[in-house]
Formats: sequence, C-alpha cells, structure tokens
Amino acid sequence: MPNESNPYVSAAPVPTSSSKKTMDSVKDVLGKWQKKAIDASTKAQDLAGNMWQHLKTSPSVADAAVARITQQTKIIAEGGYEKVFKQTFETLPEEQLKKWFACYLSTSAGPVMGTLYLSTVKLAFCSDNPLSYTNGDKTEWSYYKVVIPLDQLKAVNPSTSKINSAEKYIQIISVDNHEFWFMGFVYYDNAVKYLQEVLQGQSS
Repeated sequence: MPNESNPYVSAAPVPTSSSKKTMDSVKDVLGKWQKKAIDASTKAQDLAGNMWQHLKTSPSVADAAVARITQQTKIIAEGGYEKVFKQTFETLPEEQLKKWFACYLSTSAGPVMGTLYLSTVKLAFCSDNPLSYTNGDKTEWSYYKVVIPLDQLKAVNPSTSKINSAEKYIQIISVDNHEFWFMGFVYYDNAVKYLQEVLQGQSS
C-alpha cells in the first residue's frame, strides 16, 4: 500500500473486469531478447541489453516478460498510450501526453513494474498490475500511482551502479524533497534526456 505521508503517491481501485492473459511464447521471447543482448551491437545492443536488464529487475524474469507482453497487448487493445494515460489519470482538457517509458519504481516492498508518463502538465507513474495489501483481515488490490506536477520538480539525477554498470537509475526529487527512484528503463538515455529537458524548461 502506498505511503500515506507522501502527497504524490496514491492507490487506484482495480476494475472488476480486470484480467490477465497467459502468454505461451514467453520462453521464445526471452530467448530472442537474451540473444540480442549478446549478439547485437551499438544501439541495437544497448536496447537489447536494456530490455534484458528491465526483465531482470523483476524478482521473476518470466513473470516480467508476461507482464510486459500483456501490457503491450492492453495498450494496443485500448487505443494507444494517450488513451490509457487519460483513462488512468485525471487530466486537463489541454493536457497532452509527450513521452512514456517502461520502467520500475523502487518501493519499500521492492521494484514495481509500470509505465512512467510525461505530459505537458505532469510526470505520472502507474503500476502495470495491481498490488496486494492487507486492509484489516482482508486482502485488497490497487494500482500504485505517483503523480508529480511539472512545476513541483526540483531535480532529475541519472546514476549508474558502481558494481554493475548495466544497472541505471533516475532519481526524481520534488520541491518539497520527496524522492522517487526509477530503474530498469528500456530506453534509459531517452528518459534522462526528456526528463532533464522538462526540468530545465521549468527552471528557465
């Protein structure tokens, strides 16, 4: 369950019609990504390596692969990222989605797989799948959300693990000093570029 003391974090109820699809081709997909991570070069190698690192960030590589394929299927079925973004978050009439990035959010319960959205108004994250939490004697489920208005951004700090250079992070800090750590980006360099551009635009 999200930390109630953090004003940027919230839980969203799970629609009763929400369901998961089983993917039979997970092993084939993993094999292709792993092969690309080993055999490809330059930008293709970076992308394949980032994808493999993205999957390895999860406690289960197979589960992460299923979740990523399922999420892409959902995006296509619902009409694209713009529609999913507006269905997931409250938006202003003039607000437009600029970029989106598959990644993980670091939480006290471990990394949470989801999508980081960058719009003309805010930075927003939503978990791909609902998370369980205990409410009294009941187990309930909700999506994990983070919403930071762009005018509340204070810092965007990219960093790399000193132990494993493949592990790359982006630290987001709000003006009231709440910190968020994102990791396992499929397109890490692009995420850093666009987030830093937004921050510079807010400070100029």
